[in-house]
Amino acid sequence: MAGNRFVTPPPEGFGRRLDEHAVDAGAAEPERPEGLVDSGVYVDGIRRASPVGLADTFRCLQQLDGGMAWIGLRRPSREQIASLAAEFQLPELAVEDAINAHQRPKLERYGDTLFVVLRAARYLDAREAVEFAELHLFLGPGFVITVRHGGTPDLAAVRRRLEADPTVLALGPEAVLYAVLDRVVDGYAPVVAGLENDIDEIETEVFGGDPNASRRIYQLSREVIQFQRAARPLLKVVEALSGGFDRYGTDEELRRLLRDVADHLTQVVERVDGFRHLLQNILTVNATLVSQAQNEEMRSLTAASFEQNEEVKRVSAWAAILFAPTLIGTVYGMNFTHMPELDWRYGYLFAVALMFAVCAALYLLFKRRGWL
Repeated sequence: MAGNRFVTPPPEGFGRRLDEHAVDAGAAEPERPEGLVDSGVYVDGIRRASPVGLADTFRCLQQLDGGMAWIGLRRPSREQIASLAAEFQLPELAVEDAINAHQRPKLERYGDTLFVVLRAARYLDAREAVEFAELHLFLGPGFVITVRHGGTPDLAAVRRRLEADPTVLALGPEAVLYAVLDRVVDGYAPVVAGLENDIDEIETEVFGGDPNASRRIYQLSREVIQFQRAARPLLKVVEALSGGFDRYGTDEELRRLLRDVADHLTQVVERVDGFRHLLQNILTVNATLVSQAQNEEMRSLTAASFEQNEEVKRVSAWAAILFAPTLIGTVYGMNFTHMPELDWRYGYLFAVALMFAVCAALYLLFKRRGWL
């Protein structure tokens, strides 16, 4: 799709027809319908009309020869998407993707219409987390439609930057696509910095013995994987656009812009790949440290259990030793009339000797076995 093939010189009487669509400076600006963020019709890179609704945009585009409509939507309704699809003959499959979202970054060409899916990201310092948003673009002869599913990126800033440089915007819909690509990729840089800082903190937590380190490593690994899914497929999108430079006669300025985007994107992808390998290593180290800590704890428990067992054996041995004389004394303390040895002269001495003999035998037995 050639970047400059959609731009033609303004026709005669252009200024008069433009005044018909101009909004009176003293009148209140009409409110835009929900879902429509901004809509502008451009000729030679200059904004000639700012319609407040889709129907007005369609009329302005028909009346302004050589114009390009840039329609920005955020979470549009099905009716709005259906209206755009009918006006610009958008492919049905791409329209369904734009409505349902949850698509991977990709580029699809349907005749003269391009459908591009991008995944933007931003780092939330307060939550130390990465937020992702989906962005769909339809580009065709004389129109650009951006559909955002999320709060990022700030396409209003992209529009202002292009409007401040009409020579680039005059190159047509591709200029908008490349500027949006540049904004999305630039938005990856703070995310990379935030993830890098989180990884540094995790390393400190791991070697500090923080018990919550494993959970945070897992959460951060998921964010890095999601970031990879947003950035890596975008390389193929950029490659596909670069491959069509000669075929579609893309302007040299746009080629330079896309090469710059490709360089930045490659750096991001390489660093994110490095993050994933680093997190895997950190997870391995953390598992090793946790295992070592568990082994130390088991050794401590084993030592404590051994000491406790030794104490139990000592107590048991003395209890057995003391039980023998208690048993003998108890038997002869029952005071029955007819009991053997009650009238024996040496009965007491025999009982005491028996007690000492049993206690000594038990003591020697337990001593030999190491219980005492």
